[in-house]
Amino acid sequence: MGRAVGIDLGTTNSVIATMDGGDASVIANAEGARTTPSVVAFSKGGEVLVGEIAKRQAITNPGRTIRSVKRHMGTDWKIDIDGKDYSAQEISARILMKLKADAEAYLGEPVTEAVITVPAYFGDAQRQATKEAGQIAGLEVLRIINEPTAAALAYGLDKEASDQTILVYDLGGGTFDVSVLEIGDGVFEVKSTSGDTNLGGDDWDQAIIDWLVTEFKNENGVDLSADPMAEQRLKEAAEKAKIELSSRTETEINLPFITASDAGPLHLLKTLTRTEFQKMTDHLVERTRKPFESAIKDAGIKVSEIDHVILVGGSIRMPAIQELVKELTGKEPHKGINPDEAVADGAALQAGVLKGDVKDILLLDVTPLSLSIETMGGVATQMIERNTTIPARKAQIFSTAADNQPEVEINVLQGEREMASGNKSLGNFRLTDLPPAPRGMPQIEVTFDIDANGILSVSAKDLGTGKSQAMTITGGTALSQDEIDRMITDAEAYAAEDAERKAKVEARNNADNIAYQTEKFLKENEESVTDEERDAINVPLTELKALLGDENADAEDLQKKADAVLEASQAVGTRIYSEAAAAADSDAASSDASDDDNDDNVVDAEIIDEDE
Repeated sequence: MGRAVGIDLGTTNSVIATMDGGDASVIANAEGARTTPSVVAFSKGGEVLVGEIAKRQAITNPGRTIRSVKRHMGTDWKIDIDGKDYSAQEISARILMKLKADAEAYLGEPVTEAVITVPAYFGDAQRQATKEAGQIAGLEVLRIINEPTAAALAYGLDKEASDQTILVYDLGGGTFDVSVLEIGDGVFEVKSTSGDTNLGGDDWDQAIIDWLVTEFKNENGVDLSADPMAEQRLKEAAEKAKIELSSRTETEINLPFITASDAGPLHLLKTLTRTEFQKMTDHLVERTRKPFESAIKDAGIKVSEIDHVILVGGSIRMPAIQELVKELTGKEPHKGINPDEAVADGAALQAGVLKGDVKDILLLDVTPLSLSIETMGGVATQMIERNTTIPARKAQIFSTAADNQPEVEINVLQGEREMASGNKSLGNFRLTDLPPAPRGMPQIEVTFDIDANGILSVSAKDLGTGKSQAMTITGGTALSQDEIDRMITDAEAYAAEDAERKAKVEARNNADNIAYQTEKFLKENEESVTDEERDAINVPLTELKALLGDENADAEDLQKKADAVLEASQAVGTRIYSEAAAAADSDAASSDASDDDNDDNVVDAEIIDEDE
């Protein structure tokens, strides 16, 4: 039986760890390093290079070297190499295969199972793509868990006896996450999570690259971004400069023979100070503030209630990031874990839990975005709220919107907008062959089921006939990271507009229902309603139905007309029910009088048996 491992599949670097003697231990790669660059290259001879060896040859082979493929997970991104298209899953699988092979060489036994981490804010498509990459690499993916949660596991294993609230600030090479967790009695419960799946150390590198390109163009009139080989050299120099500025106040960027012009070879030599670097990347630092505030708000706690702050990811070594975290939390970050290895260690611990090697630990993670279905008027009716603990299951009863409706369409949505059009459709399916029935009568139970990997399944069942239909959300229909960011941004920017549109739809649905119920009332009580009363109801009812025919009708006008119909119909209803109650009382009184008369005619008698 093979060994189970934990893998941090990172944007810039990846790490693999396993349980050794009850503790998580990082496995060094074939080159002796504890982290492996997430770089894949195809040599001119067709050989696949992974890790440090791929990174070293990137300058001379830029067109066939792939970095930061994690940012493309869950999208339709592809790269053409020698006439063959490679997807993000396939490239990621090459990295996993390298980690797997190095671990097998170190352990001396097959590695067959793995827990793989993803950013907490990864959507359904990205999680599915990560799982597929593991399968392509020959691994059975035991669980997909969130990176901040894994880091908390690594931090809290020896602290499960005390109740603590911790905040994990995870800034990696390509993604950013903030999670708030409560730890106590071996239970690791995620209270909230937020983030930006398109923000990481690569963006700080790009800021330096853009600065170097601009400066060089101003001085020499040559655009280095148009030269792939020069751009690769700039990437390496920018990453090196960023790292050096974490421990020094200035760094020198020296790239001789970076390019050539008619006058001869050109050299790049620039000095970058920490102050200047922080000025050009201040907007990136500020982008981490909003997810932090969102996570605190969603967790329902005050910043002062946080006991410890854990920094994860190589990018947290930048002084500007550490200063912002101190400003936001008022606390010194915890220094007891390695920010590069904590996520892999936590994944290994979770693998140990799933295999039964680690006892008395329970991990309760959450789903990052709300899940809903589209209902009448294009409203997104929420089924599972964001930051709900997973696995989760929620069922709700819905009905038809029209008489004799033969089928219903279930449109599954992910996002925070009030209206369906503002959210991402994960997929849809139809429940057909519904028996003819008045609207509102069929009982259709819709069930949302999220497994421990955060992957969603949806089913719909007609409770009358027992007919059901189900769907599992697949990677091809779920969210890309750009769409997640857009949904959150749009939700905030258009919150007021969404609320107005939702109010309008709800007012229309309410008015339509009142019109329908009033017509039904008149039909059922045809003999009891006088002509005068019928006219009193029909006048506002006709006006309401005419207004419902206007797609641009105002919500307030609809409500006024609906109230007028209600007032008229309720007056008639009150009269009918009052008369019915009076008649019932009269019948009861007559029955009592009849009983008294019968009592007066009672004769006492004795039955005599004449045979005796």
